[in-house]
Amino acid sequence: QSCLSRQQLLAAIRQMQQLLKGQETRFAEGLRVMKSRLSTLHASLAKAAPEPPAASCPALQAPADGKKFGTKYLVEHEVHFTCDPGFQLLGSSTRTCQANGSWTGQEPHCAGSVLGCHGCGRGAASCPTSARGHHLQEWDTIWFCLNLGELLGITKQGGITVVPDSQPANIPWMLQLPVSHPPGGTGTWWGGLGGSRLRTGSPPLSTDLNECEVYKREGGPRLCAHACVNLPGSYRCACPSGYVLLGDGKSCEDIDECALSQDNCTRGTTCINTGGGFQCVSPQCPQPAGNVTYVKTSPFQCERNPCPMESRLCHQAPKTISFHYLPLPSNLLTPTPLFRMATAAAPGRPGPDSLRFGIVGGNNRGHFVMQRSDRQTGELILVQSLKGPQTIQVDVDMSEYLDRVFQAKHVSKITVFVSAYEF
Repeated sequence: QSCLSRQQLLAAIRQMQQLLKGQETRFAEGLRVMKSRLSTLHASLAKAAPEPPAASCPALQAPADGKKFGTKYLVEHEVHFTCDPGFQLLGSSTRTCQANGSWTGQEPHCAGSVLGCHGCGRGAASCPTSARGHHLQEWDTIWFCLNLGELLGITKQGGITVVPDSQPANIPWMLQLPVSHPPGGTGTWWGGLGGSRLRTGSPPLSTDLNECEVYKREGGPRLCAHACVNLPGSYRCACPSGYVLLGDGKSCEDIDECALSQDNCTRGTTCINTGGGFQCVSPQCPQPAGNVTYVKTSPFQCERNPCPMESRLCHQAPKTISFHYLPLPSNLLTPTPLFRMATAAAPGRPGPDSLRFGIVGGNNRGHFVMQRSDRQTGELILVQSLKGPQTIQVDVDMSEYLDRVFQAKHVSKITVFVSAYEF
């Protein structure tokens, strides 16, 4: 007797339709007004304050008898410096452009007080560039490049230090002794062997400076984010497959094969971009179990069908199951939030007054914790770094309570694709 008649139901539905139509009209009008105001504000700001040019630093020059690596002078870009073989770098080997338009560090110089096989020729070592125009100090130190035969002949004299050359060069031995240089800036080095000239025989071979090895050995800043390739007189950076080299010449950026339609995912699967590649996924709803059945409402979500009133097991089962895919670099700094869950009550219905979050499944739970971030939200946090390449699953749930009575449970199944690289 308390049920509405068919006419009453139709009248109620028509009334709701009219109400929704009015709400829709007001909402659309509000959006139109907001867009108009934003466009006006954007135009006035663009006219009043033009976009300032990108901050940059003054151009830097290579030091005499050295090389400079890096051609960009924008903020946070780096420039590297090295000296030619036989010269010692004084100052900063790396300088970074700061936001205030100045460079970090000190201006580099290549000193010639410890000299190498620079400018050797015609059977005698000639003055390096840095020594031209002035005299070296009397009994200054010089390194002579010698072959083994010359080495055996000279080491019979006194007051000479002989050391093996530890560099991967073509010259196997080096000789250290005090010398002075005659006036004129070029000519023969005069050694401390009774004033006699020291001749080095054939001119030593010129060898390329391997910047990749030098910076790796000296523990300085990394020239490249991934791989450094030595070139005659220079070097270049290379990225692994699936990445592209950025404009700074050293950093690598992942290629989004999914956005560029470079994947081979078949119909019925979805492309998920990962570091250096992609994955084709097709999440499936759980199989029916008793009174618990699910229907797929979107490619990444399943919803439980209505439960029989008497089935407590069905009511305890997750009301929704969602699927999420996260690409991560290797060795990501921790702790870092990865995923958030939140509740939203249906219009006209009271929302839960209490939530509980937890990790309920997966193959590597020890790397994660689930904790509340505010009254309506919980966060999955990575607390131990993950080294790739590997794939990890972790399942988290959110239970809703009203007046301490269980209302519903929602499960999120998260798949983490950890790449092999730290970028």
